[in-house]
Amino acid sequence: MDDRNNTIAGWVLAGCGAALGLSIVGGMLFHGEAPEKPGYAIEAAEEAGGGAAEAVPIASLLPTADAAKGAEVFKKCAACHTVTQGGANGIGPNLYATMGEGIAQGKGGFAFSDALKAVGGTWTFDAMNAWLTSPRKFANGTKMTFAGLSNPQDRANIILYLNQQGSNLPLPPPPAAGAAPAGAEAGATANVSDGSTANTGDIGNTGTAASGAPSVDPNAKDDKALGVTPPAGKE
Repeated sequence: MDDRNNTIAGWVLAGCGAALGLSIVGGMLFHGEAPEKPGYAIEAAEEAGGGAAEAVPIASLLPTADAAKGAEVFKKCAACHTVTQGGANGIGPNLYATMGEGIAQGKGGFAFSDALKAVGGTWTFDAMNAWLTSPRKFANGTKMTFAGLSNPQDRANIILYLNQQGSNLPLPPPPAAGAAPAGAEAGATANVSDGSTANTGDIGNTGTAASGAPSVDPNAKDDKALGVTPPAGKE
């Protein structure tokens, strides 16, 4: 009996030794160094041409925009906004007849942020395009958490759709060939609610906005005609 137990114990020990040896050899064969930084590298898609995409004037996209596609894009906004006539405000205001309306005004007494109130002007096509591109750049300090729509055609589609919901403003004429988008000059700035200035060259405001809109400098034409360089931060 003792010999049998010794034999069994020997086989068990031999098996354990073999398993340990295989584990060590496997670790040597498949050993990998820990990465310097945890996580996975994700390659960002390059813009066409390998550089930053140029701002596309919204007036050049509106003639071929599709309101039906805009209605589909608006579904991203439906969690916070209604767009039907007489619709209730939600997390965001009802957007019926918004195009052409004063920015941060009306809407049944909706509590707009001070940042958006400070922008002033009206919801022109250019102003709405800038807002949809980046709400935070358009009104620094806005309560709206939506990051914006990066696709210019999506913005054109949804703006056309919004315009058909109680506004029906005439579409702006397409810009002349070779015309630079408004605000494209280096160093273009706009006042924001905290008293600082922010670069708006990449927002894409184009065309002629309504009087009082943040993208328009009423003195710009006269200053250039006189050869005078306006002081930094001047609107």
